[in-house]
Amino acid sequence: MEHIVALSRPLPLPEVPLGEDTLKFQPVTTTAEVPDGTRVYGSTALDPVDRAAISALPDSVKLIANIGVGFDNIDLTAAAARGIAVSNTPTVTEDTADLAFALILAACRRVGEGERFVRSGQWISSQAAPPLGVRVHGQTLGLVGFGAISRAVAQRAKGFGMEILYTDLRQMPEVDQELDARYVENLHDLLAQSDIVSIHTVLTPQTRNLIDATALAAMRRGSVLVNAARGGIVDEVALCNALDSGHLAAAALDVFDGEPNVRAELLALENVVLTPHIGSATAACRADMVHCFVANVTTFLTDGQPLNPVPLPEPLSQPDTKGF
Repeated sequence: MEHIVALSRPLPLPEVPLGEDTLKFQPVTTTAEVPDGTRVYGSTALDPVDRAAISALPDSVKLIANIGVGFDNIDLTAAAARGIAVSNTPTVTEDTADLAFALILAACRRVGEGERFVRSGQWISSQAAPPLGVRVHGQTLGLVGFGAISRAVAQRAKGFGMEILYTDLRQMPEVDQELDARYVENLHDLLAQSDIVSIHTVLTPQTRNLIDATALAAMRRGSVLVNAARGGIVDEVALCNALDSGHLAAAALDVFDGEPNVRAELLALENVVLTPHIGSATAACRADMVHCFVANVTTFLTDGQPLNPVPLPEPLSQPDTKGF
């Protein structure tokens, strides 16, 4: 028997044996093209699966298998209302933490500006001097959200002798001692105490524009902001203003609101490091994600439950309004 897994975009996935059956991946242009009888729809973090898309899925689809640790591209409420499970691929922790810390170093030490300084020939000018950056070692690092990726960034920060602060919906004493981290309940208090702030929370209606003009104003003058989580968490207009005014020394962004489109004002600023959502972009990590995706699909088809289910809201529950 052949099991069809519909895909939101073409991906180089081979047929996979499933006992005496076969798993075959079939890209579709829209969810309305998913063939009747298909039980799994595979999406990537770049492909919106909104209420309309979920409504167009045939009744046979009972799993949306997302390739990516994030799932803000999927309307979880609509999926729950249809009785459709959702899975993700939480295999990106170490690679994304590597990138986040690379962005911290690049923004603080003005690596992008330094490279442009060399490439433009300014180094050979007797009147020019390379840009001065911000010290990293021994500084205070504030982590917004303290999930697996954030804790992996904290591990790296320990090697730089940094003081580690974090804020989240709750304190995590089980890891405080291990990472020598201190919990700060209020977001603005954390921002005011940090030299460098790195964002690692999920994007929800409650965290959209969490880092707004007021939050940016609470940050220390000359501090640095890094975001390798989701673009919508930062108010990009307010960020540009804070960078342009000199209130922030620098920023580094791997994610953007409306990506792949990037705000022209960000592109024009010299003191911003910009990368194209490459937190998981290593060959090894992408292979791990695909293996996890396939494992979610095969486990669902054989056991009725994916390996990495995403918690779904109760269809009639009220939205959680608690934030940082």
